[in-house]
Amino acid sequence: MQVDLAYGRTGLRVELPERNVKHVLQLPDLPPVAEPEASTLAALTQPIGTPPLAQVAAGRRDAVIVVSDLTRPVPNSVLLPPMLEILTDAGLRPADIVILVATGLHRANTEAELTEMLGTQVMGFGCRIENHDARNLSEHRLVGTTDSGCSASVDVRYLDADLRILTGLVEPHLMAGYSGGRKSICPGICDADSIMAFHRPELIEDDRATAGNLDDNPVDAEISQVAQMAGGADFIVNVTINARRQVTGVFAGDMAQAHRAAVERAYAQSAVTIPEPTDVVISCGGGYPLDLVFYQGIKGMDAANRIVRDGGTIIMAQENSHGVGGPEFTETMLAIDDLHALVQQALAEDMRQIDLWQIHQSERIQRRARVMNYSTGVERDIQSRLFVTPIESVEQGVALCLEHYGPDMTIAVMPDGPYLLPFVQQQ
Repeated sequence: MQVDLAYGRTGLRVELPERNVKHVLQLPDLPPVAEPEASTLAALTQPIGTPPLAQVAAGRRDAVIVVSDLTRPVPNSVLLPPMLEILTDAGLRPADIVILVATGLHRANTEAELTEMLGTQVMGFGCRIENHDARNLSEHRLVGTTDSGCSASVDVRYLDADLRILTGLVEPHLMAGYSGGRKSICPGICDADSIMAFHRPELIEDDRATAGNLDDNPVDAEISQVAQMAGGADFIVNVTINARRQVTGVFAGDMAQAHRAAVERAYAQSAVTIPEPTDVVISCGGGYPLDLVFYQGIKGMDAANRIVRDGGTIIMAQENSHGVGGPEFTETMLAIDDLHALVQQALAEDMRQIDLWQIHQSERIQRRARVMNYSTGVERDIQSRLFVTPIESVEQGVALCLEHYGPDMTIAVMPDGPYLLPFVQQQ
């Protein structure tokens, strides 16, 4: 049987043994909104928990709109134009509006990438478009200390703006439960020290810090405190999308209420359940733009880890056209010999290091399962140093697993990788 995996811009078709494939886990097919532009305008004029954006913007001297970076497929060319029109109609000049790219600790986006992310209409509107830089401490200001004792500093361009708007995509997040909402502030526009504190080893090790969980998630609790100390947001615009990148919902208004509504939609279109774990789970990096780097591909591994059996195998397909990841992640991964020893040291010493949390997450996955990896963007010798087994194709990985587990091996396939929220049915 043939299955299409999200891979780069074009996808990857794989041939799998039908007798072994027990589940092909497609995203629940929620219909897209008929007219995304009209749905966006309706959300802005009839928001959840706040007055309309035009009323919120009236009399403001300036504004900041926080947007996600290139790694998130947010339909900014749909969301931003009506927002900008409303803000200028309310009296703000384009020059008084900053579009701040919430890079977290990712690199700055280039001019070409910004154009792809935002669209030519937004690029030509006359706003200032600026990248957040977590490593430039002078661009941040301390907003307080969380209950756990972690200090938090946030980008001054956000803190000093008279009108503060957050945008983003809501989907399951491997540590914070869900993306979007308050996460645009923390880690989106926090400084490096704050981001490291909110991804510290004791939080990553906590089983409650997992995709789909907000109720008692310690990572989300820290994020929520930081967002409140930063003054929250005057208005948010969050979206959900389906596997074809079509908008399935636009949720605007109050930072908590609108985000919660988006979370409910995200759960409905991502949650799937199987009766029991499988020997092998075939997953992917989610396609472009998420699978640009191996670092992001760990999210696809984490999703697969939820349904693979102990001692099973995860087979990953991720293009990684931009390589391994950021400099700190790449240097650390290529320098270590023992992944498990590093994580144990991190837990014992409360090590706070840029991108260590993603390495920690990879190690947690590999306590239960081995990982095979197919990538055309990272050399095989480099892949082997990332603690995965490089394979020439997904089909080769399946053949090796059949040799290992035998002819009755069971397979689950996750064509959309990290965008799925899979569960094993409780017995």
